[in-house]
Amino acid sequence: MTSTRTQVAIVGGGPAGLMLSHLLDRAGVDSVVMDNRAVEEIRTTHRAGILERDSVRLLAETGVYEAGREGVITDGDRHGGIYLRFGGESHHIDFEELVGASVWLYPQTDVFVDLHAARVRDGGDVRYGISGTAVRDLGGDLPRVTYDDAEGVPHEVSADLVVGADGSRSICRDLVAQREPGHRRHFREYPFAWFGILCEAPRSSPELVYARSDRGFALISQRTDSVQRMYFQCDPSEDASSWSDDRIWSELQARLAGSDGFQLKEGRVIERTVLPFRSFVQTPMHSGRLLLAGDAAHTVPPTGAKGLNLALADTRVLAEVVEQALRKDDLEVLASYTQRALARVWKAQHFSYWMTTMLHRAPGEEAHRGFDELRQLGELTSLVSSEAGSTYLAEGYTGWPTA
Repeated sequence: MTSTRTQVAIVGGGPAGLMLSHLLDRAGVDSVVMDNRAVEEIRTTHRAGILERDSVRLLAETGVYEAGREGVITDGDRHGGIYLRFGGESHHIDFEELVGASVWLYPQTDVFVDLHAARVRDGGDVRYGISGTAVRDLGGDLPRVTYDDAEGVPHEVSADLVVGADGSRSICRDLVAQREPGHRRHFREYPFAWFGILCEAPRSSPELVYARSDRGFALISQRTDSVQRMYFQCDPSEDASSWSDDRIWSELQARLAGSDGFQLKEGRVIERTVLPFRSFVQTPMHSGRLLLAGDAAHTVPPTGAKGLNLALADTRVLAEVVEQALRKDDLEVLASYTQRALARVWKAQHFSYWMTTMLHRAPGEEAHRGFDELRQLGELTSLVSSEAGSTYLAEGYTGWPTA
């Protein structure tokens, strides 16, 4: 068995794991990042991404990019607002005017590529394409992560601390639960999903369109000048492969139709998938020498565009706490992580839930359908006609400033 000694072993090499490793490196803390996926697999998995202003600052101001390159600032698509569309009309929510902030449309895969390149450039120890990962000896002073590499050679990484940044199917999440008798798992399943497509078509709108219609929710997003991403609400059991291009476009056009004549620009559908909706929070987010970050600790519905931003916010707090704990040789410092991280997580959970319930057609008794739909329209009308209401949406969407 090949052995490595480091200060922090990071299970999961997506954006959260890589950003944490990058921030720790800047603080002089060694780490090893491990992931069972290959780099090419992560790089070619299409994932949307809306980055809040603080997420953009984290990428742009912490040395992720080489001198002379601004990455997300120049390569991303800056959006100063969104459109809320209901009753057949679009209403612009101007983030810049309301709160002086923007968001950047920048795919999660591009965030991964940027962070992976930074860690390789800076000599970071990043290991992909492994298997059989296990976390051991958490009760001792030196926990270990064991795995087999792509050639089947066994390895172990011993560390002062282990961080699980291994996503919603986390193996580290269960280990925290096993070690903390008072742990809680807060979970909510939603009665609908998103039917997502990637299509070859020009942009239909300069900024995202969140549409509420009698047929259900739809979201019109962008990717490049010639490739777009769109979603519409569907049943979680929907079979994406059974939908033809014509049927998809007919449904999307119907949900965006209105008296203003707005129409989507159509093209060949090159990817289709059904994305389930769920909310999840586990507390605490650490136990002894094991800590959780990102989707391993919490997930949110995609409506509020919070998932990736919460993961990056976790790493900012976690890097600071880990550095203090190691420098002081005091594990008690780690106890502050859960409280600090969850303060933002629950705000994001509320914002995502609010956006979701305001825009989606909820299944239920037919007798209540008319009331629920008119109540939604009343809420949306109140929101766009009130500067205070629009400001609340703009603050939540662009992200609350880091404390």
